[in-house]
Amino acid sequence: MKHDVHVFKQYPFAVGDKIRIEDGRRKGDWEVAEIQEHKVVLRCPISKKEFSWNKFCYLATKEDGVIWPQVDA
Repeated sequence: MKHDVHVFKQYPFAVGDKIRIEDGRRKGDWEVAEIQEHKVVLRCPISKKEFSWNKFCYLATKEDGVIWPQVDA
């Protein structure tokens, strides 16, 4: 059966990216300082403090008329 589905893909961080997180506990402006397999290190541009977090940012799109749930996902 086909449905309208919201699709989330992990954000493709790159070192040096300047990002803004609009809400949540990590809200604010950050610079990507380092990328590891499962973690991303973000640097505050004001205090220069760095924080290592599990990758958490996703881009969302809405796809109309797709089969859901996927049987072979």
